[in-house]
Amino acid sequence: MTVEASVTIQGETFSRVALTDSAVELLDKLWLIHGPLMFHQSGGCCDGSSPMCYPAGEFLTAEADVLLGVLDISSGAGGPGAVAQPGTADDGPRLIEFWMSREQFEYWRHTHLTVDVVPGRGSGFSVEAPEGKRFLIRSRLMGQPEG
Repeated sequence: MTVEASVTIQGETFSRVALTDSAVELLDKLWLIHGPLMFHQSGGCCDGSSPMCYPAGEFLTAEADVLLGVLDISSGAGGPGAVAQPGTADDGPRLIEFWMSREQFEYWRHTHLTVDVVPGRGSGFSVEAPEGKRFLIRSRLMGQPEG
């Protein structure tokens, strides 16, 4: 099961980004530690090829970036209908924007991206780094079935 992002690119009717259950579980934990989150996929080498997770607004986006979708983890690991603790970073909707550099989007425009989690150390700039896990992208051509 995956969480699909909302459609944000004008004229499109399909999701471009999804999260695995493992990614949602880790994002739930990170949200409680850091508050609202965002992803940025730059397409550089090494760690730049991995999706980077930041506190929302910490990575400044501009016209050189494309918003691929908004992911809603509100009913994540807590389960549907989970009650948030008042006064915590968890009281309200948990929406995560997924951005990509426009240049990278030109290369990946025909792919659907699924954010997953694997053991290992993420980039020092991505908030999952201290957790002993890292986010990675699993991609498939648009129109191809999952699997």
